[in-house]
Amino acid sequence: MELDHALEWVAQRNHGILITIRRDGRPQSSDISFTLKDGMFCISATASRAKTKNLLKDNRAVLHVTSPESWSYISFDGTVEVTPTAQTYNDKVNQELAEIYKRILGKDHPNWEEYHQAMIDDGRLILKFTPKSAVGMVN
Repeated sequence: MELDHALEWVAQRNHGILITIRRDGRPQSSDISFTLKDGMFCISATASRAKTKNLLKDNRAVLHVTSPESWSYISFDGTVEVTPTAQTYNDKVNQELAEIYKRILGKDHPNWEEYHQAMIDDGRLILKFTPKSAVGMVN
C-alpha cells in the first residue's frame, strides 16, 4: 500500500494499537491515542510504561489502525523516537503534549496549569513514530 494513501486514510482517526518488541523478542501491544503531524504519529506516554521501556531498547514498532465498521485496517512499520520527560510547564515536551491533547480531543484543557503539572508528575513524554511502510486494506 502506498504510504501517502495510508497516511491520508489514518489522518481521520486517532486510536490504534502500538506493537513493540519485548526483550525476549515477543510482541507487546498497547492501545494508544495518537495525532498525525507532518507524517509522524505523536503519542503521549509515560516513562514507566512497558512500551516506552521496550522502545528504548529497540525502536522498531508497528502501529495498527482499524475501522471495524468498514472492515478496513492499516499496519504501519516504523521506528520511534522517545523524547525526554516533561520537566517544566514551558519546556518543549510539555508544550507538544498540550498540542497532542488539543489535536486528539479537539478542545482546550479546562486548566492548563493543572495539565502541565500532571504531565511533569506523570513522567510524560512523547513517542514519535515515523512510518516507513504500510500494509492493509481500505474499504
